Amino acid sequence: MKPQTRKLAISTAISTAILSLSTTGALAHLEPKKGENMEKCYGVVKAGKNDCSTKAGKHGCAGMAKTDADPNEWVKLPSGLCEKLVGGSLAESNQGSDNEKPKQ
Repeated sequence: MKPQTRKLAISTAISTAILSLSTTGALAHLEPKKGENMEKCYGVVKAGKNDCSTKAGKHGCAGMAKTDADPNEWVKLPSGLCEKLVGGSLAESNQGSDNEKPKQ
């Protein structure tokens, strides 16, 4: 392997490792932590403004909500605020979102 090609391969590997570590840590702040006085609020998210993935497995990251007010999408809010919002729920819906067609 040429020295120039080897340097490029090494720098690419190092960059990939650093990027994967930084994205793992970058999303850690989204989950409410104990004592943080925050909670997950489902059903009040605007399309593209969710904080993290859904248990339903529709997507795996923040900012990927497809519709407004999806009962399975959540956003982190101060404790006590969610239940005051129209459509706000502290629990993820057991049903699919409104944009899914019912199974027959």
